[in-house]
Amino acid sequence: MADDLRSRFNAALKEAMLAKDTARTSTVRMILAKLKDVDIAARPSGVDKVPDEQVVAMLRSMQKSRRESVDLYRQGGREELAAKEEAEIAVIESFLPQQMDEAAIAAAVDAAIAETGAASVKDMGKVMAVLRKHGGALDMAKANPLVKAKLGG
Repeated sequence: MADDLRSRFNAALKEAMLAKDTARTSTVRMILAKLKDVDIAARPSGVDKVPDEQVVAMLRSMQKSRRESVDLYRQGGREELAAKEEAEIAVIESFLPQQMDEAAIAAAVDAAIAETGAASVKDMGKVMAVLRKHGGALDMAKANPLVKAKLGG
């Protein structure tokens, strides 16, 4: 699937270039450059191309840093820069898997707690490990406080 995401990046780059969409072109190029850096960083461990999970994690990291930038630009009254960052976020999100909604996250947390037999906050690690099987569709940052609350933390 990593090749699938990589081919989506390349196809999106070609489409954006043909459409003369400079904002999208530069964002996709930025994603590809970051991916190349991640691949190069993984080479010492014997990996040529990082797996999809790491590509999705890289995209989430890029998304998060841009969200933080948007907040800082807004605080500084730099609306044009905030808008540019938001446009980049939209392009990055177009490659991310569809996120679960709050109800689906709650259901997944309940199922993971039942599956692990978790009874207290001490079992939180087991529950979070089971939740990781949902991959990029489940936002672990949203699931974490929910697990804590349900386990009485």
